[in-house]
Amino acid sequence: MKNPMRMPGYLILLSLTLAACGDKSSHQQGPPPVRVAAYQVQAGMTSYFEKFPATVVALNQVEIRPEVSGYITNIFFKDGGHIRKGMKLYEIEQQQYQAAYDQAAANLNAAKANLAKLQKDVQRYEELAQQDAVARQTLDHSKDDLEGARMQVAAAQAGVKTAENNLQHSIIYAPFDCTIGITQVHVGSAVTTGQTLLNTISSDQPMAVDCDLDEKEINRFSSLLHQPGDGNDSTFTIVLPDQSVYSFAGRLALIDRAVDPQTGTIRVRLIFPNPDYLLKPGMNCDLRVRSTTPPNSVLIPYRAVVEQMGEHFVFVLDSRRALERKIALGPRVSDMVVVNDGIRPGEQIVLEGTQRLRDSAFVVIVPPEERASDQPSRGK
Repeated sequence: MKNPMRMPGYLILLSLTLAACGDKSSHQQGPPPVRVAAYQVQAGMTSYFEKFPATVVALNQVEIRPEVSGYITNIFFKDGGHIRKGMKLYEIEQQQYQAAYDQAAANLNAAKANLAKLQKDVQRYEELAQQDAVARQTLDHSKDDLEGARMQVAAAQAGVKTAENNLQHSIIYAPFDCTIGITQVHVGSAVTTGQTLLNTISSDQPMAVDCDLDEKEINRFSSLLHQPGDGNDSTFTIVLPDQSVYSFAGRLALIDRAVDPQTGTIRVRLIFPNPDYLLKPGMNCDLRVRSTTPPNSVLIPYRAVVEQMGEHFVFVLDSRRALERKIALGPRVSDMVVVNDGIRPGEQIVLEGTQRLRDSAFVVIVPPEERASDQPSRGK
């Protein structure tokens, strides 16, 4: 009778071979470690600029409209030129206003002459009345005539003043130093009192920059109010539309009286020098505000940050593994970013190679230059 526990030798050998193959394949199932470059987190303090959309505005801007009607007879400026206070801008036909002034002046002289005659009459009647040589009624009538003459003189004086103002307003002068725009009328154009737009002028030195800020910024900007701005202070600068940084620093001049309840923003105004007239009203720009991070702030390269569904993560190196950790970001500082929470100084994070990582993946740390050689070349 055969022993059922016995097994032929060739079966035993086959079983051992299969077991060995199975053990070898089980060791090769895990993926190879990912080659990454590391960065050691450090703490420090640095300055950076925050940008806010802003608009250049003139501190004083006026639409020029005529105060008398007539035809334009002279224009004394070049469009777009810089004008000094008191310079002639436009002349409206003066002939009718000069004639009206001359007529008013003649009426005033006649009224004064009549007043002088009546004053003498009253004086004479008073002397005669003292001698009972004239009726009392005659004296009273002469006094009434004298009072009427005084009123006629006052009316004539007002007429002269009106005619004089009209004559003066037939020439329009610049009310302040300014830049003038393109004229809306030409010599020979008819203009109407208070209606016809002749031109627009605006002050050009210095200029204002207006910016609408979130109401959460009020306390911060209030501490900067009236801080002197000069060539050595770059707290406030602007970036022009061509992306160049304006040469002169500005100062915060005022914060508006109220927050807009619809937008939750408040307007602030800054003053910038404009000696070269580069700043123009209506120009869009970016206001740059220099800020400083708190001492011992944690900064890391921004390229080490992974964004997923609006949240931010880094891979922290722990022994031979990369552990995914959520972080809270602060402001960007050039190619760095402040981390408000999530990592500590002294920890190591993955700087390059994050695109191939998963949480708790095995890694091998290599220098960044070796990591660059791992990148596949792009074919044409």
